[in-house]
Amino acid sequence: MQLGMVGLGRMGGNMARRLQRDGHQVVALDLDVKKIEELEKEGMTGSTDIEQFVAMLQKPRVVWLMVPSGDATESMVNKFAAHFEAGDIIIDGGNSYFKDDVRRAESLKEKGIRYADVGTSGGVWGLERGYCLMIGAEPDTFAHLESIFKTLAPGQGSVEPTQGRSLEGRTAHQGYLHCGPVGSGHFVKMVHNGIEYGLMQAYGEGFDIMRNANSKQLAANIQYNLDLGEIAELWRRGSVVSSWLLDLTAIALAEDPELASYTGYVQDSGEGRWTIMAALEESVPAEVLAMSLYVRFRSRQEHTFTEKMLSAMRKQFGGHVERPTGN
Repeated sequence: MQLGMVGLGRMGGNMARRLQRDGHQVVALDLDVKKIEELEKEGMTGSTDIEQFVAMLQKPRVVWLMVPSGDATESMVNKFAAHFEAGDIIIDGGNSYFKDDVRRAESLKEKGIRYADVGTSGGVWGLERGYCLMIGAEPDTFAHLESIFKTLAPGQGSVEPTQGRSLEGRTAHQGYLHCGPVGSGHFVKMVHNGIEYGLMQAYGEGFDIMRNANSKQLAANIQYNLDLGEIAELWRRGSVVSSWLLDLTAIALAEDPELASYTGYVQDSGEGRWTIMAALEESVPAEVLAMSLYVRFRSRQEHTFTEKMLSAMRKQFGGHVERPTGN
């Protein structure tokens, strides 16, 4: 089907390529003319002008927004709302706050414009690996868009479905899921990222403990000079703590064993904060997730090897570059 992709950054451009590769017709919109020219060389069409872009779309029009959450997303939704008609669909694939999705969908419904929120995980590796998609939408909207989700998702691949779980009528084993009504997709992605904070924190602290196993404060007979890169490589095979985050940790340590190119200044993109807010609203204790968020706050004042590990993992999975200290 035809899809308009808005925003050709670290993820949007590769999502457009994955869709085009599977036979979908992609029309791209970005303010950077060079990015448009790149995709046009690959057989897509595009524009830097929103009115021209809208005119290139077939009805019912479908646009997928991959722009920063907050004001940028709000602005784009409002711009398309002014140009779209009843039956057209706006998809927010960024990291928006789920309550904003609910508000936007209710506003757009007055014009008959449909809305879907899609929590998208996969980072800079998604072109080949695929993207894990958490979708909030009305059933008919989901059904209309499902061919897009199938293309972007990883598919079952080599990961066997959970034993004893029926696959009939289900899609999670393919890497995409209709979580529920509007807002639910970004709610699930929000918690996903909150858990990610906790997992990253655990890896960072564990490797920091091993790095300091040769501390002069220890008795000589229990001082160990451990090769962290080799340990990461070891744990990737047969260990209960193996994961994609560990794979990325191993890559980071192979590239820079001391992580000397990182300061340990760790940013947070909002989802961790929103997860804690949701936990407070639900009266759910979330000690690990809250602590991992607070560590990121502290990292902007003082840094340890743990924070360097967190920063290195963020760069590996999402291409996130550290913000210079003091900014």
